[in-house]
Amino acid sequence: MEYRLKDTVSKDAFKYGLMLKRIFPYIKPVLPRAVINLIIAIPLGLLDGVVALALKPYLDLVINGSPEDTWSFMGFTVHTQAWLAAIIPFGIVAFAMFQGVLKYLSNYLTDWTGNKISNNLKVDLFKKLTMLDPQFYDVNSSGLVLTRFLSDPDAASKNIIETLKSFIATIFGVFGLVAVLLYNSWKLALIGCTIMAIAITPVVFIRKKIKSVSNAGMVVGGNMTTNFNETFAGNKIMAAYNLQPNQNEKFQSQIHQQFDLAMSLTKRVGWMSPIMYFICSIGIACVMKYGNSLILSGELSAGSFASFVTSLLLLYKPTKTLGNTLTSLQGTFVAMGRVFELFDLQPYIRNREDAVELKGLDNSIEFKHVNFEYEKDTPVLKDFNLKVNKNETIALVGNSGGGKSTVVSLIPRFYDVKSGSVEFDGVDIRNFTLKSLRDQISFVFQDNFLFSGSIRDNIMMGNEHASDAALDEVVKMAHLDEFISTLEKGLDTWVGERGTSLSGGQRQRVAIARAMLKDAPIVILDEATSALDNKSEAIVQKALDNLIRNKTVFVIAHRLSTIKNADRIVVVNEGELAEIGTHEELLQIPNGIYKGLYEMQFKNQEEIGSVKTC
Repeated sequence: MEYRLKDTVSKDAFKYGLMLKRIFPYIKPVLPRAVINLIIAIPLGLLDGVVALALKPYLDLVINGSPEDTWSFMGFTVHTQAWLAAIIPFGIVAFAMFQGVLKYLSNYLTDWTGNKISNNLKVDLFKKLTMLDPQFYDVNSSGLVLTRFLSDPDAASKNIIETLKSFIATIFGVFGLVAVLLYNSWKLALIGCTIMAIAITPVVFIRKKIKSVSNAGMVVGGNMTTNFNETFAGNKIMAAYNLQPNQNEKFQSQIHQQFDLAMSLTKRVGWMSPIMYFICSIGIACVMKYGNSLILSGELSAGSFASFVTSLLLLYKPTKTLGNTLTSLQGTFVAMGRVFELFDLQPYIRNREDAVELKGLDNSIEFKHVNFEYEKDTPVLKDFNLKVNKNETIALVGNSGGGKSTVVSLIPRFYDVKSGSVEFDGVDIRNFTLKSLRDQISFVFQDNFLFSGSIRDNIMMGNEHASDAALDEVVKMAHLDEFISTLEKGLDTWVGERGTSLSGGQRQRVAIARAMLKDAPIVILDEATSALDNKSEAIVQKALDNLIRNKTVFVIAHRLSTIKNADRIVVVNEGELAEIGTHEELLQIPNGIYKGLYEMQFKNQEEIGSVKTC
C-alpha cells in the first residue's frame, strides 16, 4: 500500500460485511451495553405506533361513544366512556415519563459505547503511527495525518452505535406504524405503504456521491490543519517575510473548497426531503379521498380513520429518518474504510521474522556497495563503500545535498538501502531487531526536538531507569549544571512544546545529556553545532567531547576542530565517496575536493579563531 495518504481512498466502503467484521473487535468489549442500547431502541421505535393506536378507542369510545357503554370485571360494572376519560390523562403523563427514561438511557449508552470504541481505535492507530518509519512522515503533511488519525476514528466509531440504534428504532417504528395501518384498514394501508416505498427510493442513488465528497472533504480538512500548523510553527518566518496575505489567501481558498464540497453534497442530498414531502402529500390525499368513501360505506369508523391518518403522518418521520440514517451510515462506512486503510499500512522498515538481538559492536561498521534513493530513479548514494573501526571518529564533509545525512540515516535503519548492505561486524543490520540496533546508537541532531515536559523528563528519555547519580553526572558532563542552577525548579523546569523556552545551545546540551545517559557505543552527530553562535558552540563542543569519548562516532562536520580531530575525514560528493584520509593527508591532494572546501570555508573559521585568541 502507498504511504502517501492523499492517494488512499476508502475502496472498501461499500463492503459492509467486511467493515462490520473489522470493527467488531472494537465493539466486542462494549457489546453488552451496545446490545442493551439496541434493545432499548425497539420500544423507542414502537412508541409512535402506541400513540396512533390509542386514538382509535379514544375517538370511538370517548368522543363518539355512548355513556351507556359498560363492561364488567370481577363483578364490577365500569362505564367505558367515563373510565377512559379519567385514565387517559394519567396514561399520557406515565407514557411521557417512560419515554423520557428510555431516551436518557439510550443517549447515555450511545455516548458511552461510542467514545469507548473511538478511544480504543485511536490508541491502536497511534501505535500504528509510532511504528511507521520516517518515509511516511516525509511524504505526508501533518494536517492530513491529524485528520486521518484523529477525525476519522470519531466518524467511524462514535456514529456506528448511534446510527445502528437509529436504524433499529426507525425500522421498528416503521413496522409498528404499518401494523397500526393494517389494523385500521388494509386497503388504505396498501395505498399508504406503496407511496412511502416510492418516497424512500432516491436514497440508493446518492451513495457514491457521499463517498467521493467525504474523501475530498478529508483532503481539504487535512490541508487546512496543515495550514494552521505551518502558521503556528513558522510564525517568525511569516512575520519576517510578510507572508500573512499568502497564508490568508491559502486558507480562504481552502474554506471555499470546503464550502463548495458541502454545497455539492447538499445539492444532491437536499432535494430528497422536498420530494419525499411531495410524494407523501399525494399519498395522504389519496388516503383521505378513499378513506372518506370507506367511512360513508360503514367499512371504517371515524376513530379508525383518525388513527390511520395519524399513523400515516407519523410514518413520514421514520421514513425520512431512515433515508437520513442510511446516508449517515454510508458516511460512517466511508470513514471506517479510511480507518482500516491506516491499519493496513505496513512500515517499510520492520523486523525480519528471524531477526536477532544486537549485543554491541566488536570490530567495525561497514558500508558495502550501498545504493540508495528516496524517490525512484533519483539516486542519492551510488556504490558507496566505507569501513569504520570500533572507537574511530569519522567526519563526513561535502557540499549540501551530497548525501552526508543519508549515510548516517542508514545506520539506525531510518531508511533501508536499495542495494548493497550496511554491516555490523560483518552482519547485515537488517538481520538485527530494530530495537536492539537503535539501542546501540545515540543521536544529536542539528535541531534537537524536546518533548513537552520537564528538563529531567527529556534527559531521562535516554535511559528511564538511570539513577539520580548518573543523571547528575551527565548534567555536569553536558555543561548543563551552571544553567540548571539558575532555574527555580532546576531539572524539573517545564520546557514547553518543542523546548521553545530554552535557547538553541541549551536545547543542544539537553540533547547531549540525553545521549550521554543512553551511553550507546555508537554516536551520530548531525550538524550538532551548526545553528549556534560562537559562545554557545564552544560550550556545546566541550559537552560533545565528553559524549564521544571512547565511542564510534559519525560526525557531519561544521566545526573545524571537530574535523581536524577526527581519525579520518570522508568527503561525500554527489552520493559517492570521493576522498578519505586525515586532515593533513587530504590537504596534500592537488585540486582535492576537501582542500577546496578547506580553503573556501574552513580556513576562514581557523583565521577567525586565531584572531580571537590573539
